[in-house]
Amino acid sequence: RSDRVQFLYGDVRCVACDGHLLANHFPPHGRLGNHPSEIGDASATDGNGKQVIICKKKQKGWLGRSSLFFEKEYQTAHMTALHLDAPVPELSTSPNLTDAQRKQLFLYMLHAREFDNAMLKLYRQGRAFGGVYSQLGNEATSVGTAFALNTTKDVLFPMHRNVGSHFVFGAEIKQLMLNFLAREGSQMRGTDGTGHYADPALRIYGNISHLSAMIPVASGFALASKMRGESCVALTYIGDGGCNVGEFHEAMNFASVQKIPMIVVIENNQYAYSTPSNLEYACEKLSDRALGYGCFGETVDGTDIELVYDTTLNYVQKARNGEGPALIETVTMRMRGHAEHDDFSYVPKEQLDYWAKRDPVERYEKRIIERGIMSAEEIAAFRSDLATRMFAAIDATLERPYPAPEEGYKLVFVE
Repeated sequence: RSDRVQFLYGDVRCVACDGHLLANHFPPHGRLGNHPSEIGDASATDGNGKQVIICKKKQKGWLGRSSLFFEKEYQTAHMTALHLDAPVPELSTSPNLTDAQRKQLFLYMLHAREFDNAMLKLYRQGRAFGGVYSQLGNEATSVGTAFALNTTKDVLFPMHRNVGSHFVFGAEIKQLMLNFLAREGSQMRGTDGTGHYADPALRIYGNISHLSAMIPVASGFALASKMRGESCVALTYIGDGGCNVGEFHEAMNFASVQKIPMIVVIENNQYAYSTPSNLEYACEKLSDRALGYGCFGETVDGTDIELVYDTTLNYVQKARNGEGPALIETVTMRMRGHAEHDDFSYVPKEQLDYWAKRDPVERYEKRIIERGIMSAEEIAAFRSDLATRMFAAIDATLERPYPAPEEGYKLVFVE
């Protein structure tokens, strides 16, 4: 919208059309105006030579979010902070894991990766129900954090990009497919797809679309457990965008004051939808906010699974000992769009290349082979078996009907 562009860029003038105000190209109702430049190449400059560009969400379609317009200096700063030429660091080695447990971690990550790949294909075939939110690049965080819990005592409050944690807590491919494809037998009775479900038998309490809304619920669950004298820790997740929502702050403050045994993982995957992190918050690290709440806080490499595990285990033990909650920021990258309808063309290729070199599954696979935990042949055989089970689950799910429409009325009103 013209008012939004004017707010963002003030009197920035467009080079391509003899110095007219950039804002003049945008009518008040959100449709992009005409511009003589090539799509995606229109540029503007102010009196100091500062340049802005119109990104490839283009002159076609809706402007949508203001962040579809990037100042070059913002985008460059966002990538420079990554030190794009930095070498890939060595993975950590945990003193708290056996090789048998390392194998479990790796296989859980493979489950998460292949489930994601299956859902991406189903979405393109028109068979997925609702949005598909990929966790590609986030497997180490999802699996490593959940693995630090006791699955018979603790509780999991996952978010959209935490399929790996579901597998750690015992979720099966068949049931997940029923849930995600919204067929008869799904735990949401077909009223929703994605991760919006709960499985109390597995101590999994699913997320809802309202970001941060489940953090107060997780806090309340852990508080009730504490009052009953149980040794239960609640683990929940939020993104770098969602942690700016009011409920996040309220729940963290309450949990800190009450010394509630809760771990909140901020999955900093660089973008809140299309807004880069340097336009989301001003603090250096999101874990710095822990100082204000009076709880533990730490930032770690979210692609290093043994580091993620050790860090989470440390704070789980502190929480179980009555020392209160912790805020863990895992720095990683969302390697797909916000959801599969989003082509993520706003992400610079250099940034994706940087994180592709740090792929958590591929790097840990090398570690597994180097330590002699599994051979390349054994991994290939497991992948083949996993694919067979995935296809069988998909076929069985697609043979099922959608639930009866009347299911949509259930559990809405008190009867």
